[in-house]
Amino acid sequence: MRNGYNKFKGTGVAIVTPFMKSGAIDFDAYEKIINHTIEGGVDFIVVLGTTGESSTISKHEKKALIEFSVKAINKRVPLVIGIGGNNTAEVVLTIHGTPLKGVDGILSVCPYYTKPQQEGIYQHYKIISESSPVPVILYTVPGRTASNIAATTTLRLANDCPNIVGIKEASGNFDQIFQVIKNRPDDFLVLSGDDGITLPLLAIGADGVISVTANAYPKEFSEMVKLGLAGKFKDAGVLHYKLIDFTNALFADGSPAGIKAALEIKKLCSNYLRLPLVPVNQEVFNLIKTRIDQIR
Repeated sequence: MRNGYNKFKGTGVAIVTPFMKSGAIDFDAYEKIINHTIEGGVDFIVVLGTTGESSTISKHEKKALIEFSVKAINKRVPLVIGIGGNNTAEVVLTIHGTPLKGVDGILSVCPYYTKPQQEGIYQHYKIISESSPVPVILYTVPGRTASNIAATTTLRLANDCPNIVGIKEASGNFDQIFQVIKNRPDDFLVLSGDDGITLPLLAIGADGVISVTANAYPKEFSEMVKLGLAGKFKDAGVLHYKLIDFTNALFADGSPAGIKAALEIKKLCSNYLRLPLVPVNQEVFNLIKTRIDQIR
């Protein structure tokens, strides 16, 4: 069984990076959210992903966030960090220059903007796999990157690269996901990258999720996933439907703006983002508040 396979089953939370009004990282709020999600039962934490606004965080800040995360998590759950890009050599240099002590895995987004061919995507990840001292999780999210890791490429990487332990699948393409689940090696994880379709993906054999919603509702979301993995879909469905309107509201005016609004309403962090991202509009803020009140 490949190293790290069991560490990343279940509910991962793509954690936000809280900011203060000045734009500085709010480490007090960050620690509060880490504790909130762990106490809520999540299985692992992902730092510096899309939800963490990684594209607006400096190299110095990323190093500080990783080191702070390692200490704050204190081995209570595994830690995954986002390291990706559209320049393979730069991604490799970043891996080599990142403090990985206490880090359990890397989530690496599909190369964006340049629209590489599938062979280029394969070679990109193969080199990352060979360069990383910790397990690698692929991440396909065509709606953000304008490129996609095809099922054939995912399966090729799964078979050729033992250090690649799974994929975060946010393509929304069920047939693509079917093909990966059907034909993958037994020790290769498929994790939902879309909160709203996590439960149906669990029903067809997915292994978990990397969630945005779990920032706000870690207990409910992680319990839904546990029930789904146990085949208790009727009970899992109750929690799915409890959360689905809230989840949809989170993405009504962009993410992570939606989850930042929710976390302010729940008094976990302030509703500040870094440009070019801005807070959700007032109508969506009110909708998110209404959904939270309904859950309460």
